[in-house]
Amino acid sequence: MISILDYGVGNLRSVQKAFQRFNMDAEITFDKTKIKNSSHICLPGVGAFKKGMEGLVNADLIDVIENEIKKGKPFLGICLGMQLLFEDSEEDGYSKGLSILKGSVKKFDNGLKVPHMGWNDINIVKPYPLFKEVNSDKMYFVHSYYVQTEQNNVAATCDYGVKFAAAISCDNIFATQFHPEKCGVEGLKILKNFGGIK
Repeated sequence: MISILDYGVGNLRSVQKAFQRFNMDAEITFDKTKIKNSSHICLPGVGAFKKGMEGLVNADLIDVIENEIKKGKPFLGICLGMQLLFEDSEEDGYSKGLSILKGSVKKFDNGLKVPHMGWNDINIVKPYPLFKEVNSDKMYFVHSYYVQTEQNNVAATCDYGVKFAAAISCDNIFATQFHPEKCGVEGLKILKNFGGIK
Protein backbone atom coordinates (compact mmCIF):
# COMPACT_ATOMS: atom_id res chain seq x y z
CA MET A 1 0.00 0.00 0.00
CA ILE A 2 1.19 3.52 -0.83
CA SER A 3 0.63 5.97 2.03
CA ILE A 4 -0.20 9.47 0.78
CA LEU A 5 0.51 11.66 3.78
CA ASP A 6 -2.38 13.80 4.96
CA TYR A 7 -1.06 16.94 6.65
CA GLY A 8 -3.67 19.49 5.61
CA VAL A 9 -1.79 20.79 2.56
CA GLY A 10 -2.21 19.93 -1.09
CA ASN A 11 -4.38 18.24 -3.63
CA LEU A 12 -4.02 14.74 -2.24
CA ARG A 13 -7.02 13.20 -3.95
CA SER A 14 -5.67 13.83 -7.46
CA VAL A 15 -2.45 12.00 -6.56
CA GLN A 16 -4.41 9.13 -5.08
CA LYS A 17 -6.55 8.84 -8.21
CA ALA A 18 -3.41 8.84 -10.37
CA PHE A 19 -1.98 5.85 -8.49
CA GLN A 20 -5.34 4.08 -8.58
CA ARG A 21 -5.40 4.31 -12.38
CA PHE A 22 -2.74 1.59 -12.26
CA ASN A 23 -4.70 -0.47 -9.72
CA MET A 24 -2.25 0.51 -7.00
CA ASP A 25 -3.55 0.56 -3.44
CA ALA A 26 -3.03 4.18 -2.35
CA GLU A 27 -4.54 5.61 0.82
CA ILE A 28 -4.59 9.18 2.13
CA THR A 29 -3.67 8.86 5.80
CA PHE A 30 -2.00 10.36 8.86
CA ASP A 31 -2.24 7.05 10.75
CA LYS A 32 1.32 6.20 11.75
CA THR A 33 0.64 2.46 12.00
CA LYS A 34 -0.67 2.41 8.43
CA ILE A 35 2.31 4.46 7.26
CA LYS A 36 4.74 2.06 8.95
CA ASN A 37 2.99 -0.90 7.34
CA SER A 38 2.90 0.64 3.87
CA SER A 39 5.31 -0.30 1.09
CA HIS A 40 5.80 3.28 -0.19
CA ILE A 41 5.28 6.83 1.09
CA CYS A 42 4.23 9.84 -0.96
CA LEU A 43 4.31 13.44 0.32
CA PRO A 44 2.51 15.73 -2.15
CA GLY A 45 1.82 19.37 -1.44
CA VAL A 46 0.96 22.82 -2.69
CA GLY A 47 1.12 26.09 -0.79
CA ALA A 48 3.46 27.72 1.69
CA PHE A 49 6.53 26.02 3.17
CA LYS A 50 5.88 27.20 6.74
CA LYS A 51 2.28 25.99 6.66
CA GLY A 52 3.48 22.66 5.30
CA MET A 53 5.93 22.19 8.16
CA GLU A 54 3.27 23.21 10.67
CA GLY A 55 0.95 20.63 9.12
CA LEU A 56 3.55 17.88 9.52
CA VAL A 57 4.15 18.89 13.15
CA ASN A 58 0.43 19.06 13.96
CA ALA A 59 -0.16 15.65 12.37
CA ASP A 60 2.85 14.27 14.30
CA LEU A 61 4.35 12.86 11.11
CA ILE A 62 7.96 14.03 11.24
CA ASP A 63 9.38 11.10 13.22
CA VAL A 64 7.62 8.48 11.10
CA ILE A 65 8.83 10.15 7.88
CA GLU A 66 12.42 10.20 9.11
CA ASN A 67 12.32 6.64 10.47
CA GLU A 68 10.70 5.07 7.39
CA ILE A 69 13.16 6.80 5.08
CA LYS A 70 16.05 5.53 7.22
CA LYS A 71 14.64 2.01 6.87
CA GLY A 72 14.94 2.36 3.09
CA LYS A 73 11.26 2.65 2.21
CA PRO A 74 10.68 4.30 -1.20
CA PHE A 75 9.65 7.93 -0.63
CA LEU A 76 8.30 10.41 -3.17
CA GLY A 77 7.95 14.15 -2.55
CA ILE A 78 5.93 16.25 -5.00
CA CYS A 79 6.26 20.06 -5.32
CA LEU A 80 6.03 21.41 -1.73
CA GLY A 81 6.60 17.83 -0.59
CA MET A 82 9.98 17.96 -2.33
CA GLN A 83 10.93 21.31 -0.81
CA LEU A 84 10.10 20.20 2.74
CA LEU A 85 12.82 17.54 2.55
CA PHE A 86 15.50 20.24 2.68
CA GLU A 87 17.05 22.28 5.47
CA ASP A 88 15.29 25.63 5.19
CA SER A 89 13.29 28.02 3.05
CA GLU A 90 13.28 31.77 2.39
CA GLU A 91 9.48 31.75 2.14
CA ASP A 92 7.76 33.95 4.76
CA GLY A 93 11.13 35.11 6.03
CA TYR A 94 12.79 31.89 7.16
CA SER A 95 11.50 28.43 7.98
CA LYS A 96 13.31 25.24 8.94
CA GLY A 97 12.57 22.11 6.92
CA LEU A 98 12.95 18.40 7.61
CA SER A 99 16.72 18.53 6.87
CA ILE A 100 16.64 15.03 5.41
CA LEU A 101 18.61 16.35 2.44
CA LYS A 102 21.12 19.21 2.35
CA GLY A 103 19.95 22.31 0.55
CA SER A 104 17.78 25.41 0.73
CA VAL A 105 14.61 26.68 -0.89
CA LYS A 106 15.06 30.01 -2.67
CA LYS A 107 12.64 32.48 -4.22
CA PHE A 108 12.77 33.17 -7.95
CA ASP A 109 14.30 36.63 -8.27
CA ASN A 110 15.01 36.94 -11.97
CA GLY A 111 12.39 39.38 -13.26
CA LEU A 112 10.24 36.61 -14.73
CA LYS A 113 6.61 36.09 -13.79
CA VAL A 114 6.08 34.29 -10.49
CA PRO A 115 4.79 31.70 -9.93
CA HIS A 116 6.55 29.68 -12.58
CA MET A 117 3.40 28.05 -13.91
CA GLY A 118 2.81 25.84 -16.92
CA TRP A 119 4.76 23.43 -19.09
CA ASN A 120 8.54 23.63 -19.22
CA ASP A 121 11.38 21.42 -20.45
CA ILE A 122 13.39 19.32 -18.05
CA ASN A 123 16.93 18.07 -18.62
CA ILE A 124 17.71 14.63 -17.19
CA VAL A 125 21.23 14.70 -15.73
CA LYS A 126 21.52 11.26 -14.13
CA PRO A 127 19.75 7.89 -14.30
CA TYR A 128 16.37 8.11 -12.61
CA PRO A 129 14.16 5.02 -12.33
CA LEU A 130 11.01 7.16 -12.24
CA PHE A 131 11.70 8.32 -15.82
CA LYS A 132 11.68 4.77 -17.23
CA GLU A 133 9.73 4.76 -20.54
CA VAL A 134 8.78 8.44 -20.07
CA ASN A 135 8.90 9.89 -23.58
CA SER A 136 8.44 13.60 -22.88
CA ASP A 137 10.81 16.24 -21.53
CA LYS A 138 7.96 18.67 -20.79
CA MET A 139 6.44 18.73 -17.32
CA TYR A 140 3.88 20.93 -15.56
CA PHE A 141 5.12 23.29 -12.83
CA VAL A 142 3.38 25.60 -10.35
CA HIS A 143 5.84 27.14 -7.87
CA SER A 144 7.40 30.41 -6.72
CA TYR A 145 10.38 28.86 -4.92
CA TYR A 146 13.00 26.36 -6.00
CA VAL A 147 15.55 24.05 -4.40
CA GLN A 148 19.30 24.63 -4.38
CA THR A 149 21.06 21.43 -3.38
CA GLU A 150 24.18 19.34 -3.89
CA GLN A 151 24.60 18.30 -7.50
CA ASN A 152 24.67 14.60 -6.66
CA ASN A 153 21.04 14.86 -5.43
CA VAL A 154 19.81 16.26 -8.74
CA ALA A 155 18.29 13.89 -11.30
CA ALA A 156 16.83 16.55 -13.62
CA THR A 157 17.04 20.30 -14.00
CA CYS A 158 14.79 22.98 -15.43
CA ASP A 159 15.58 26.54 -16.49
CA TYR A 160 13.38 29.48 -15.53
CA GLY A 161 15.87 32.32 -15.59
CA VAL A 162 17.92 30.17 -13.21
CA LYS A 163 18.71 26.48 -13.44
CA PHE A 164 17.01 24.60 -10.61
CA ALA A 165 16.40 21.04 -9.47
CA ALA A 166 13.32 19.62 -11.20
CA ALA A 167 13.78 16.09 -9.85
CA ILE A 168 15.73 14.61 -6.95
CA SER A 169 17.18 11.15 -6.41
CA CYS A 170 19.10 10.11 -3.31
CA ASP A 171 19.07 6.42 -2.36
CA ASN A 172 15.39 5.59 -1.64
CA ILE A 173 14.29 9.26 -1.79
CA PHE A 174 12.77 10.62 -4.98
CA ALA A 175 11.11 13.97 -5.54
CA THR A 176 9.78 16.20 -8.31
CA GLN A 177 9.25 19.96 -8.32
CA PHE A 178 6.72 19.46 -11.11
CA HIS A 179 3.35 17.73 -10.68
CA PRO A 180 3.40 14.30 -12.36
CA GLU A 181 -0.31 13.87 -11.64
CA LYS A 182 -0.96 16.91 -13.87
CA CYS A 183 1.41 15.89 -16.68
CA GLY A 184 -0.90 13.60 -18.61
CA VAL A 185 0.10 10.10 -19.70
CA GLU A 186 3.85 10.71 -19.37
CA GLY A 187 3.52 12.10 -15.87
CA LEU A 188 1.39 9.17 -14.79
CA LYS A 189 4.21 6.84 -15.88
CA ILE A 190 6.39 8.52 -13.23
CA LEU A 191 3.90 7.60 -10.51
CA LYS A 192 3.57 4.08 -11.91
CA ASN A 193 7.35 3.70 -11.87
CA PHE A 194 7.52 4.88 -8.26
CA GLY A 195 4.89 2.36 -7.22
CA GLY A 196 6.93 -0.35 -8.91
CA ILE A 197 10.12 0.31 -6.92
CA LYS A 198 10.88 -2.50 -4.50
